[in-house]
Amino acid sequence: MDGVVRELLGRQLEAWLSRAVAQGRPSVVALAYGPGALLAATDSAEMVLGVLAEHAGQLRGRQLTVLVLADGSEELPARLGAIEATLPAEIAVHLVPGGPARLPVAVKAAGATGAPLLSYLDGAGAHDPGVLAASAAGRPAELLLVTEANPAAAASAGSVRAGLTGAGFPLTTQVDLVAVDGSAARRLAFGTGHDRSLEAFKENLWAVDDDAAVRYRDPADPSGQLLDIAPDPESLGQELLAELARSGPRTVTELRRHALTATAYRSVDVQRALTGLLRRGAAVRDPEHGRLGGDVIIAVPRHP
Repeated sequence: MDGVVRELLGRQLEAWLSRAVAQGRPSVVALAYGPGALLAATDSAEMVLGVLAEHAGQLRGRQLTVLVLADGSEELPARLGAIEATLPAEIAVHLVPGGPARLPVAVKAAGATGAPLLSYLDGAGAHDPGVLAASAAGRPAELLLVTEANPAAAASAGSVRAGLTGAGFPLTTQVDLVAVDGSAARRLAFGTGHDRSLEAFKENLWAVDDDAAVRYRDPADPSGQLLDIAPDPESLGQELLAELARSGPRTVTELRRHALTATAYRSVDVQRALTGLLRRGAAVRDPEHGRLGGDVIIAVPRHP
């Protein structure tokens, strides 16, 4: 489970770096670990610094501050210090005692308000409203948040996304990571202000090694169906049919947008899902023939 989360964080960091460096402004990466995440904090923070070391060439001349907020053993500063010594002088690493609750003060002190900011929050206190608001203070701001998943509580499905939206992230998504060994599931949520960033997160989500002993679950799916780490057009097709039943006919473009913002899937997965629905008559299209372009209208067939 921790390995999958680290892989996703590393991939998202690489995607974020390319955009942050292009802007040429001082940037901030903030990592905050609550009591429930301290065991993974050292490996996670070490991985982040390792990614920065791999991209040292493109980061030279660019000011970047890394904040690591955690309470832990002496192992954390020792291991981070070894990697920090290999980083360009423009990259400053600050280990701050405490957890997510210290994030608002830390990012303000680092000058993150109005600067490119990537935040990673894990463990207790990660979804406190004040913490989420601080993580949204960057321009642009992106947030990857990990918390416990509680599918038994119906209201919990939207609570994390609602918190991110309320904090100022206009685009959000979430997925549960479910270990096949039956250990506690974790909810992974992402917030951003840009479609490209959301698309990148979805690409990273489905690029995880499918041999990992983890499955995905859409928190909004009342059936709690587990998804292999490979886009399943049939499962997405059922979600699209449910959306059509709720909202009526939609264009292909609108359904792509729905998949991106309201499901665990990518917008590019919609084409295969719709092709399957149309082939078996579960959906109809207007016009009936031609390319399945963005302006084609999809509907549930009417039965006499």
